[in-house]
Amino acid sequence: MGKLATVTRRTLLVGSAAVAGGVAFGYWQYRRPYANPLLKQLDDGQVALTPYVRIDAAGITVITPRAEMGQGVHTTLAAMVAEELDVELEDITVEHGPASKAYYNAALLEEGVPYPATDHSAAAERMRSVMGVPAKFLGMQVTGGSSSIPDGIDKMRLAGAAAREVLVTAAAERWGLARADLDTARGSVVSPSGDRLAYTELAVAAAGIEPPAAPPLKPESKWRLLGRSLPRVDMISKCTGTAEFGIDVERPNMLYATVRMNPYLGGPINRFDATKANAMPGVQDVFAIDNGIAVIATNTWYAIKAARAVDVDWGAGDYPATTEAMFDAIAASFNADNLDSQLRDDGDVDRALAEADVVEAEYRAPFLAHAAMEPMNATVHVTDRRIDIWAGNQFPTQVVKEATRLSGFDEDAVFVHTPYLGGGFGRRAEMDFIKQAIKIGLAKRGTPIKLTWSREEDMTHDAYRPAAIARLRGAVADGRIVALGLDAAALSVSESQFGRYGMDLPGPDNSIVAGAWDQPYAIDNYRVTGYRAPAMLPVSSWRSVGASQNGFFHESAIDELAHAAGVDPIDMRLAMIEHSPSRRVIEAVARRSRWGERRPPGHALGVAFVLSFGVPTAQVIEIAVSERQVRVLHVWAAVDVGRALDPRNIEAQVQSGINFGLSAAMSGEITVVDGRVQQTNFHQYDGIRLMHAPQIDVDILENGEKIRGIGEPGLPPVAPALANAIFAATGERVRELPLNKRFRFS
Repeated sequence: MGKLATVTRRTLLVGSAAVAGGVAFGYWQYRRPYANPLLKQLDDGQVALTPYVRIDAAGITVITPRAEMGQGVHTTLAAMVAEELDVELEDITVEHGPASKAYYNAALLEEGVPYPATDHSAAAERMRSVMGVPAKFLGMQVTGGSSSIPDGIDKMRLAGAAAREVLVTAAAERWGLARADLDTARGSVVSPSGDRLAYTELAVAAAGIEPPAAPPLKPESKWRLLGRSLPRVDMISKCTGTAEFGIDVERPNMLYATVRMNPYLGGPINRFDATKANAMPGVQDVFAIDNGIAVIATNTWYAIKAARAVDVDWGAGDYPATTEAMFDAIAASFNADNLDSQLRDDGDVDRALAEADVVEAEYRAPFLAHAAMEPMNATVHVTDRRIDIWAGNQFPTQVVKEATRLSGFDEDAVFVHTPYLGGGFGRRAEMDFIKQAIKIGLAKRGTPIKLTWSREEDMTHDAYRPAAIARLRGAVADGRIVALGLDAAALSVSESQFGRYGMDLPGPDNSIVAGAWDQPYAIDNYRVTGYRAPAMLPVSSWRSVGASQNGFFHESAIDELAHAAGVDPIDMRLAMIEHSPSRRVIEAVARRSRWGERRPPGHALGVAFVLSFGVPTAQVIEIAVSERQVRVLHVWAAVDVGRALDPRNIEAQVQSGINFGLSAAMSGEITVVDGRVQQTNFHQYDGIRLMHAPQIDVDILENGEKIRGIGEPGLPPVAPALANAIFAATGERVRELPLNKRFRFS
């Protein structure tokens, strides 16, 4: 597991405490652990908790401190602990846990270094290994960047292994037997004669035992859970309707709120008149908040109806008034003053292009909404002593910061409860709706308030996937690419998002070129340059972030150059890639799709390969075209996650990414007219329907160097593979998304 594993095992600390008949075990990465994050939530008779494993009279609880938004992360993280602790998944309770720096995400920073994922040089690995230090210092508990599994694989297993070690020692002391003679099975320590002591019986005694500095971990050959397809721990509650999402939260004597915000994003309120709204049934209060108005009522529908009745004079926003003007501003960013990065600059691109016939193209990708199925919502209860916040969120430690800043309360008085998320995709790492709920809660101190945005507010007040433009200048000779220069200009996700967190962006924004500069193609003259466009609409992390648009740009460019060279698109890619895991995913989809075989008239295949979040991913899409109507028939995908901890869940996530990507590629677009976002609901921002959904086959390979996450890598190849298939069928190269501007989909 590399250097990180060595460091974390050597510096393992397990805290333990016995309170009211229970014991808790947790893992800390460095010398000085953060304070036990659960101590402030103890009620009378409860046990003291430490980060990952709690054992008390009620049984075993595993804390999985990443947001469960349908990606199955609670199951896989819990299985890591259960594997080492020798318990079954069905015998444990799984909880998200509180907001705490103890749950900081190190992997998010480790793979953000300016080295491609395929670079395992000493310098690259050294920089990755030291990123755990600032990660702990920042203490950001974040779910995103496909980082939950690589971040948890050591932490969670070590927590389970350490807990098992002290429990076995406690049993040995009680029985007067040699520790080496004891075994564990299904939540009990087992003696040579078959006697059993349940972990719950040993908890208090185990609390006083010093854990080993480096508990042994099971070899993969002994794994019973990891590496197998597991039943999802959240599936029964979701199938029976008993799972609690943020929008389901109910508290005694609760009131309900909504907001109506300036349609000119960021613009002020000049004035408002709530006379009509205040006279409507159930309305309790109407007041100004965050470039808009808030309404409190006795139910959500009353609040939404009243908000629509408020007469408001809105001030203008500070950005270009139309989509066309925004793209003009992005296009104007291709200059030295807006240069953000040039992370790839091999050979001499300009000289190679000067000596060849140049292939030129421009590609465009639109703003996109997150459009999570569950609208933004949060419930807040403020008393004189504490603030409780129930909200589906991807960044609970930032929720604490916002609450302390707005309220003046200490962090210890802020309690964040993270239920299931009805879709995240990066949107619920934003704080806007949570800050509004906190402000409303402060205004109605003592009364629980549930804030729910209408779908229209959610769609028109997102922090969007940025619009972007890329320009290709390339050349081919003798059947190969001799030069590739790709310039990409986009709004900066990091600048926009970090700014809303109150942080400064310390350097270039890699998301402007992610999925382009870091591809494992060996081209002698190869340059990727990023240009930062001026801020306009707020932008944010959207599933696969920069790779979502740059995968389309870069793989469309590769395909164009392959055809210009007269070389089969798969053969061209394989000829340029030496990285074995990347080659194998391309070979896998070629084999599974029967690439090269004759198809029926009107049918065609397109291929794309994108390495994102460390996961080489290749896809082939088959389409049928009749006149200008396209039907997507089949998608073959291959991914390499290094080690497949839960194959069925990995397959589901790749399928999810493909369907999400197809929706965006076919029809996804946010447009602005007269300063206002035009798409207000799903009738204008459509996703693929069942009739559009193709058959999807996924091959999961395990040749990669590290264990990787899979929530995002399935998306970036979709748009280019589909566009490349359309070219193969029609001879028409589509360089702008969404594709329904040129073709109809059935």
